[in-house]
Amino acid sequence: MGSFSLVHWLVVLAIVVLLFGAGKLPRVMGDFAKGIKAFKSGMKEDDSAETKPQVKPPSGDNHGA
Repeated sequence: MGSFSLVHWLVVLAIVVLLFGAGKLPRVMGDFAKGIKAFKSGMKEDDSAETKPQVKPPSGDNHGA
């Protein structure tokens, strides 16, 4: 009951082909892959920004010694 059958995936594939057409399908999948690559590179940039050491500016605690 938890997994989808082969018939289900064939119906989904038929609907996708009807909506997008057979000629547009490779372009749609290519755009989808570019989106995933852009997302992954954005995540890597966020991770590298978080791992860089944070440099604190010197505090001005010497108020009148």
